[in-house]
Amino acid sequence: MSSSKSGVNVLRYSALGLGIFYGFYHQRTITSAQKAAAAQREYEHKQELINKAKEEYAKKKQPAAAASTSAPSGLNLDLNSPNFDLEAAFEALMKQ
Repeated sequence: MSSSKSGVNVLRYSALGLGIFYGFYHQRTITSAQKAAAAQREYEHKQELINKAKEEYAKKKQPAAAASTSAPSGLNLDLNSPNFDLEAAFEALMKQ
């Protein structure tokens, strides 16, 4: 009778130990996933702020750059501008 009781106790304590180990492991996994998610949210927030700052800077510099590089007729003569039209620039030069 005592050998069966000790076998049951070994089984119980083994299950208890495995449960504690699994709980520790699972909690660690959850914590690391939450930390990674928080870091990702922080990175995205910083990226969003950077993009907003770039847009505001572009808006701030756009009127000054456009006024100094465009012709009186509204033609964009800035070669580095993405809105530069080579054909329109040649036609404007030919008219002058």
